[in-house]
Amino acid sequence: MKNAAALQDQGVRAVRLLYTDLHGIARGKDIPISKFDHLADEGVAFCAAVMSTDLRHTPVVGGEEGYVDFSVRPDLSTLRVLPWQSDVAWCIGDARTADGSEPAPTCPRGLLERVVARYAERGLAPIAGPELEFFLLERDPEARGGLRRYVDELSRVYTVGPISDPRGIVLDMLYACEALDLRVFAANHEFMNSQYEINIEHSGALDAADRAFLLKTAVKELAAREGMVATFMGKPFNDQGGSGFHLHLSLADGDGRNVFDGGEELRSQFVAGILAHGPALMALLGPTVNAYKRLVPDSLAPTHVNWGIDNRTSFVRVPNERGSRSRIEVRAGDAGAAPHLAIAGVLLAGLDGIERELAPPEPVAGDAYRADEAHAGSKLPADLGAALDALEADETLCAGLGEGLVETFFAMKRFELDRFNQWVTDWELDEYARHL
Repeated sequence: MKNAAALQDQGVRAVRLLYTDLHGIARGKDIPISKFDHLADEGVAFCAAVMSTDLRHTPVVGGEEGYVDFSVRPDLSTLRVLPWQSDVAWCIGDARTADGSEPAPTCPRGLLERVVARYAERGLAPIAGPELEFFLLERDPEARGGLRRYVDELSRVYTVGPISDPRGIVLDMLYACEALDLRVFAANHEFMNSQYEINIEHSGALDAADRAFLLKTAVKELAAREGMVATFMGKPFNDQGGSGFHLHLSLADGDGRNVFDGGEELRSQFVAGILAHGPALMALLGPTVNAYKRLVPDSLAPTHVNWGIDNRTSFVRVPNERGSRSRIEVRAGDAGAAPHLAIAGVLLAGLDGIERELAPPEPVAGDAYRADEAHAGSKLPADLGAALDALEADETLCAGLGEGLVETFFAMKRFELDRFNQWVTDWELDEYARHL
């Protein structure tokens, strides 16, 4: 673990202290290296209302308290020097109360730390492997929304090199993320036009969430340096499918052994818990109005609460691999989800299944989109409002997330939903204005 003096000797002049908000966006401050050790001990103050600020710049919650501060304490084990800006280091922090005495109730990273601790009480350690897709876009004032696709050709899935990345931008992202120690191991063009994926290795849940958070931050920053936009928005285009956040999970015992290998009963309980809370989890896995536009048949995103053996049309997929690769995959996540919050929610659901010794239904076989109702499972929420209602009704998940976090999340997301419901869209103008 490097301290400020070692970083300064390396040429670092500033530490960028980052923390995740409830959207999964990196917030923070740049701190001169000469001040970092002092502020690391004391914590860095921020207005706590940032956790309830929507993406249109409105602090939805906080005024009733007078817009008080919280304090962000750096986790020095996460210090990383930026390969593309060697005089700057990144460091992830935890939001705590203003006096630093306890975790801020709205901190997603603090939530995940508490969930991991609950597993530790049972002698278990959650292992996570996030998979995130994104679109890479050029700024173009003539294009719809001011953005056009970097590579706009069909059937470029799993292609690499100049044909699918003519300026080498994604390859440079891969190099940078490797140098940043994000444990990346592959990059490729994905199924949709100008859609890409950079894969990261699995690890302990907190470390995996940290690296997914930094991957998203790095990809967006590197795109911005090229004058481009990288978006993890679930479905930015009507003529293309969406970007997912597929989450691979397993559990390890105190010796690091994968307990899903040969532990079918425990794995089944874990899966059953996720299914039991599936509708409520969608508020965390798909936390935007847009997210539900990608949950349609034949999209490789699920539409029902179910599970299957090596079935990519199901909500939870159980791959056929065994041994150290034994795991489950939750396929409903939207790439725009906040990594710490999404992973914490799924782990809370799985833990409830273990604690209550739940049993899952029979696995869905074949095409889950066309399975009869008895086998397909209940439908996932059709929109953000229904998902928020499901989470609000789920007492177990809400208790695990914590009152302060869920109340802030509900207030911000219902405000977002109200704004959307009052907004006149291009579709409405195209559909009605010339005829009615």
